[in-house]
Amino acid sequence: MRIKYLFLLFAIFGISVIYGCGKTETKTIKIGGIWDLTGPTSDAAIPFSDGERDYVAYVNSRGGINGLKVELIYDDYAYNIPRAEELYRKLVNDDRVIAILGWGTGDSQVLHGKAAVDKVPFIPCSLTEDLSDVVTAPYNFLIAASYSDQMKIALKYILDNWTDKTRKPKVAFFYNDTSFGKSPIQAGRDYARANGIDLVSEQIVALSALDASEQIKAVIDAGGADYGIINQTATATATVVRTSNRLNSKIQFITLNWGVDEKVQSLTGQAGEGLLGVNPFAFPYEDLPGMVEIRAAMPVLGRDLNTVGLRYLQGWVTAKVLLTAIERTAPNLSGENLRHSLESIKDFDTGGITSPITFAQDRHKGAVVLKMHQIRNGRWEVLKDHIEVLK
Repeated sequence: MRIKYLFLLFAIFGISVIYGCGKTETKTIKIGGIWDLTGPTSDAAIPFSDGERDYVAYVNSRGGINGLKVELIYDDYAYNIPRAEELYRKLVNDDRVIAILGWGTGDSQVLHGKAAVDKVPFIPCSLTEDLSDVVTAPYNFLIAASYSDQMKIALKYILDNWTDKTRKPKVAFFYNDTSFGKSPIQAGRDYARANGIDLVSEQIVALSALDASEQIKAVIDAGGADYGIINQTATATATVVRTSNRLNSKIQFITLNWGVDEKVQSLTGQAGEGLLGVNPFAFPYEDLPGMVEIRAAMPVLGRDLNTVGLRYLQGWVTAKVLLTAIERTAPNLSGENLRHSLESIKDFDTGGITSPITFAQDRHKGAVVLKMHQIRNGRWEVLKDHIEVLK
C-alpha cells in the first residue's frame, strides 16, 4: 500500500511539473524577424532591426502584453532569397510564430503567398506597391507609402517647381538591378509620359558601388538631366551624388526614402548640400510628440538617443504597430484574428514619426502622407510637410 501511495504521489508530482512547464511555455507570444544583417542592404537593416528589437524589449520591460512576454525570434538572411525562405519555414513550422517582421522586396514578394496560405501576418520593411495588394498579399501590411507613391510625388514636385516654359523638364532615374531598385520604375515611366516629363536616361548602379562615373557620363552624353531620381540605399545614393558633384553635372537629385538618412549626409559631405528626399519617416532630432516615449525608453534599453537614427525610429514604429494589433487580439491569438486586428487600426498616432496609420479590409498600406526633406548645412531638414499620396 505504501508503495502504491508513493507511486501516486510521484505521478501527481510529475503531472504537475509537466503542466507547470506547459504553462510556462504559454507565457510568451512568439513573433519572427527576417533581416539582412550582413548583406548588401545591412547598412539600413541593422539600425532598423535594432529599433524593432528594442521596441519589443521595451514592451517586455513594462510587463509585456497582458502579462505575456513577447519573444522575438530572428536571424540573418544576408539578402539571399532561398535563405529567407528557409528562415520563414523554421519560424512558421518549428517556432510557431504568430507574425513576422520582414525586410527586403525580393524575399517579401516570394514569401507573401506563403504567408497567405499559412495565415501569418507579415509586415515587411519593403514598401513595394504589390506587397500591399489585399487580393494577392492578404496577410501583408505596409507601414507607409509605397516606392511607386514616392516616385510619383518626386515627379510631381519637379513639375510643380519647373519654371522654364520653353521645354519639358529632363529627368534621369538611378536604381539598382534588384526587385527593390526596380520597384517604382514603371510607375515613374508612366507618370513621366502622362505628364510631360522627358525621361532621358535610366542608369543601373550596384548597391555596393563606390563610383558612378560611367552612369553620370551616360546621362551627360544623353543631353544631361535637370533632375535625377534615386532609388537606392545609403551607400549607392551617396556614390551617385558624390560622383555627379565631382563631374560637375549640375543634376538636382531627389532620393526616395532609403536614401534619406544620416549615413547619406555623412558620406556626401559638402556634395550632399541641397539633396532632396521624399520620406515618410522622422529624424530623432525633430521635436515631435512621438519622441517622448523613445527618449524615456533609452535608459531602460541602455541606449543613447544621439546614437540612433531615422532607421531606428522606422523599426520602432513598425514593431509598435504589430504589437498594438497583438494586444488588441489577445487572448484570442491566431493569425486570422491578428489580421483582422491590424485591419481595425485607424488613425494610429505615432506622434509625428509617420503620418497617422490606417488599415482596413481593402487597404493594407498604412501612412499615405509624406514629407520632402532637404540637406541644409549638413543635416536633413523638412522642406515641405503633408504631401499626400497621389490617387
